[in-house]
Amino acid sequence: MNSVDLHRAFIFGAGETVPMRATPASGDFVIAADGGMRYLDDLGIKPDLIIGDFDSSEEPDSGEIIKLPVEKDDTDSVFAVRYCLEYGFREIHIYGGTGGRFDHTIANIQTLSYIAEHQAQGFLYSPEMVMTVICDEFTFEPTGIFSVFSLGGTAHGVSISGGFYEMTDGEISSSFPIGVSNHSVGKPVTVRAGDGTLLVMWADHGKASEKFIAY
Repeated sequence: MNSVDLHRAFIFGAGETVPMRATPASGDFVIAADGGMRYLDDLGIKPDLIIGDFDSSEEPDSGEIIKLPVEKDDTDSVFAVRYCLEYGFREIHIYGGTGGRFDHTIANIQTLSYIAEHQAQGFLYSPEMVMTVICDEFTFEPTGIFSVFSLGGTAHGVSISGGFYEMTDGEISSSFPIGVSNHSVGKPVTVRAGDGTLLVMWADHGKASEKFIAY
C-alpha cells in the first residue's frame, strides 16, 4: 500500500445495517471486520482486506485475509483501526458498529476516542445518529438534534457555537449530561474540546457525511 495514495478508510463490522452516509469511492480502502463481510455482500462492495477471528462467521476462502486469534485484547474492529492508523489513514468510517450487544457499541465509541488520540478522525454510524470523538475542534452541519458529552472527567474550556444553545469557555462533566439535545439552527456548528475529550453525536438521515470539516 502506497501511503501517498491514501484517501479514507471504511470498516464494516457485524452489527446492524444502517443508511450509507459516506460511500467508499475510488482510492478509499475498505475492510470487512469478521462478520462485516455479510454487510458488504448486501451492498455489493468488495473489501480490500478481511480481518477477523471468524468465531461468529465463516472464514472466506478468497481475498486478502488477516486471521486473528479468538483470545486477544483487541476486538476485530480495534485491530482494523490500528491497521488503518499504522498505514496513515486520517479519516476512518465505521459501519456495522452499533446494535446487537450494547457493550459492543460502547467499545466502538471508545475506539473513536482511540482514533482521536492518534490525531485522526473517526465516524461511527447508527440508524439515526453519526458519532465522532474530538480532542481539539470539529465543525459539522447537523440537520436536527445534536449532543456533546465528556468522555472521562470534566472538560474545561469547552465552546459550542452555531447551535441553539451555545457555550463559551464552559465545562462539560462526564457525570452530568448538560450537552444533550442541542439542535441545529440551519448553519454549521463548531465544537471546541478545550482540555477534554468529547463525544459529538447528531441526528442524520443520510445527508451530512460529505460536509464534514475535519479539525
